[in-house]
Amino acid sequence: MATETVPPPEGQSVTGLVSGIIGDAQELLKQQVALVRAEIKADFRRTVAAGLLIAVGAMAALPAIFLLCNLFVYLLHEEAGLTRWAGYGIVGGVFVVLSAVLIGVGIQRFRSFNPMPDQSVEAFKENVRWMTNPK
Repeated sequence: MATETVPPPEGQSVTGLVSGIIGDAQELLKQQVALVRAEIKADFRRTVAAGLLIAVGAMAALPAIFLLCNLFVYLLHEEAGLTRWAGYGIVGGVFVVLSAVLIGVGIQRFRSFNPMPDQSVEAFKENVRWMTNPK
C-alpha cells in the first residue's frame, strides 16, 4: 500500500492548512454544543407545557371525583343495604388500588424516559472521535 503525499495548494502553508482544520473543528464543536442546548430547551418547554395541562386537569377533576365517591357510598348504602362506613371503605379501597396501579405505571414510564438528546450527543461523540483520531 503506497502512500502518496500531496503538496499544499499554492499560497498556503501546511501550518495554515492545519490551523484552518483546527479552527473548523472548534467551530463544529461549538455548533454541536449549541444544538444540544437548543434540543434540551425545546424538550424542557414541551415537558413543562404538558405537565401544566395535566396539573390543571387534575385540579379540575378533584371536585368531580369527590362527588362521585360520595355518590357511590350512598348508592351502596341505599341499594346494597351496607352501612355508610362500609361504603366508604369499599370506595376508598378501590381508589387505593387504582392509585397504586397508576403510580406504578407512571414510575415505569419515567424509568424508560431518556432526557438526553440522543442524536445530538451521538453526533458530538462522533466529532470528538474524529478530532482525536482523524484516520
